[in-house]
Amino acid sequence: MQHERLNLSGDPAGLAQELRALVPAPEAVAEQVTEIIARVRASGDDALRFYTREYDTGGTTPSALRVPEAELDTAEARLDDAVREGLRVAIENVTRVAEAGLASEQTVTFQGHEVRLCEVPVDSAAVYVPGGRAPYPSTVIMGVVTARIAGVQEIAVCSPPGSDGEVNSTILGACRLAGASAVYRMGGAQAIAALAFGTETVSAVDVIVGPGNLYVQEAKRQVFGTVGIDGFAGPSDLMVITDGTSEPEALGLDLLAQAEHGAGSLVVAISTSSELLDALAEPIAAADDSDAVVRFVSVGELEQALAVAEAFAPEHLQLVGAGAEALAPRIRHSGCVFVGSASGTAFGDYIAGSNHVLPTNGAARFASALSPIHFRRRYTEVRIGSDAAALAGAAAPIARAEGFELHARSLEARIRDNGT
Repeated sequence: MQHERLNLSGDPAGLAQELRALVPAPEAVAEQVTEIIARVRASGDDALRFYTREYDTGGTTPSALRVPEAELDTAEARLDDAVREGLRVAIENVTRVAEAGLASEQTVTFQGHEVRLCEVPVDSAAVYVPGGRAPYPSTVIMGVVTARIAGVQEIAVCSPPGSDGEVNSTILGACRLAGASAVYRMGGAQAIAALAFGTETVSAVDVIVGPGNLYVQEAKRQVFGTVGIDGFAGPSDLMVITDGTSEPEALGLDLLAQAEHGAGSLVVAISTSSELLDALAEPIAAADDSDAVVRFVSVGELEQALAVAEAFAPEHLQLVGAGAEALAPRIRHSGCVFVGSASGTAFGDYIAGSNHVLPTNGAARFASALSPIHFRRRYTEVRIGSDAAALAGAAAPIARAEGFELHARSLEARIRDNGT
């Protein structure tokens, strides 16, 4: 595992940029993703099967793209009892948080007209569930439950098959528990292309969400506009800010846990205590089974740590120790903030109820965690009444200033319609 000790000696924003540069940028795979999307659009299912053999199954012929309903039922029945119970707790907690995120419709009333803010769910959505190093039934819960609470009727899930041509059974069981409408054996940029444009087997959807590697996220970026997306959600990153009072064992495990996501993952620990950073580095140095990048940053004061974090905009931010925890109200740029020694990032990954599909690659400067908002769209309903003449009189000069005479005349026609 790559790890190194740094000292903040200059601009915090410069250090944040330096940290971001340690992992590949999305542009690194843009050309390959463009080619994959074009081939799927042109060849549909044949292209999906080709890329599945190429990238997922190691040459093995994959099973049918769509998983049959009976197979989902069987997978759910075979779930380990403890896993099933854990998934049910996660479903309940994610449901409660998602319900709290639903916005209510509002009407703004003026003297003689009104504008109503209406909100409706999209018709269909898809949740990308990574495969690769490990199955992610938790991502099924985060995506499908949130879409269901938003009111989406058709919710697809896709996940890459393994070398045996099959999707992990626990993922399938979670799909059944969460209420997915369809499940597809496909992954990578090709899956995103299929969901955006449709194939013989795969129905196109309105919104695609979920975490994934650079290929998946770059594909989401390229199909945005044809479909809606949640944003850039992967690979993962974690920043920990702590003082010298923290217990290193649990914090070390938090760092290792995030590094467990593998290549492209970025883990950063910042502290005013060199001794604590030394203690945190020990388990990292002993671990050699991850391609994650880990950096330890020594700062003179926690204000410097805050400045680095705000510029870095981490996916996960942990604040541990009295001084660090006091920074929580001032955090503006983070996907999710975990406050206190008991609040390990893993709670958010599975069971807290917060969503673990979070903005990465610094997108927390402008993007938010997955919520019902990503599956709903707002539109306005306008009813002009007795103040049509006053509104037209105010708007017509603006229309003429923009060179739109017919807009102005359309407005003024309402003045005549009202007898003025």
